[in-house]
Amino acid sequence: MLKAKDIMTKEIITVGPAVTIEGLARTLMEHKISGAPVVDGDGNLYGIVTENDLISQNKRFHIPTVVRLFDAFIMLESPGKLEKEMKKMAAVTVDDICTKDVITVTEDASVEDIADIMTGKNVHLIPVVDGKKIIGIIGKMDMIKGMSK
Repeated sequence: MLKAKDIMTKEIITVGPAVTIEGLARTLMEHKISGAPVVDGDGNLYGIVTENDLISQNKRFHIPTVVRLFDAFIMLESPGKLEKEMKKMAAVTVDDICTKDVITVTEDASVEDIADIMTGKNVHLIPVVDGKKIIGIIGKMDMIKGMSK
């Protein structure tokens, strides 16, 4: 049975939370990668940032739907979601757009479990960790390469 350690990419390109959006875009293009783990000053996993995070920064601002009921106005979306969307659109650094609640696996995770995570949670880039340290990363292409082993 294939494990994460058998298919993961060990040469990991990472970025720090203070990297600018332009610096992130350059890094992704130069290395031809779809995303990167975000690490703190000690090299610990801080978050993850992907092409989708960059793309969502350029989307149109969605004005929330408001319904008037008697004399009250009711927003149909949570104010927190609106605030988060505004913050991403005005982002200057990776810290502003990265996902901080990162789904990770250990090197002993089975390929089947990783496939379940990717499809069930709609994540396409999963860091492989040992504690808080990143030891590898698994993307969609790593999974496809693993199928041919």
